[in-house]
Amino acid sequence: MPSNHFDADGNVHMVDVSDKSVTKRIATASSRISMNAQAAELVRRGTSRKGDVLAVARLAAIAAAKWTPHLIPLCHAIPIESAEVDFQWAEETESPQPTSTPQLICRVTCATSGKTGIEMEALTAASVAALTVYDMLKSVDRAMQIGPTQVEGKEGGQSGTFVRNPGTHS
Repeated sequence: MPSNHFDADGNVHMVDVSDKSVTKRIATASSRISMNAQAAELVRRGTSRKGDVLAVARLAAIAAAKWTPHLIPLCHAIPIESAEVDFQWAEETESPQPTSTPQLICRVTCATSGKTGIEMEALTAASVAALTVYDMLKSVDRAMQIGPTQVEGKEGGQSGTFVRNPGTHS
């Protein structure tokens, strides 16, 4: 059974996971978005002209997790058993020096019981949450920047556990 997205002839294909065991799999990903102070204040107060930025971004993230196999061509369709979306300001979670530009961290944890991982769903959800924040605030700050977007940690499957920053990953 090939373990990558190319067959013996070099053709792209979906990896066969039929022989893999079903295990509980959890992944957390985050995406940051930097913005000006005016945009950050609108997020904090929930008073953006378009509405509650975080509520809309949370819904967008959950929807994105569910739609991942429609967006990523070789991603398996797996059941999303949970998707938790959290937002924190970087200066509230990091030390010793807060950033001078407000940075919102969009963190998503997804879980499934399946034969393949759920990292792509968490990454897609975190990315779309940040993109939604941008969309809702672009009239206030077109210079917002998104990134990095990264896997913070994962559990389950053959490759076991991965934690990007021990002690800060929940």
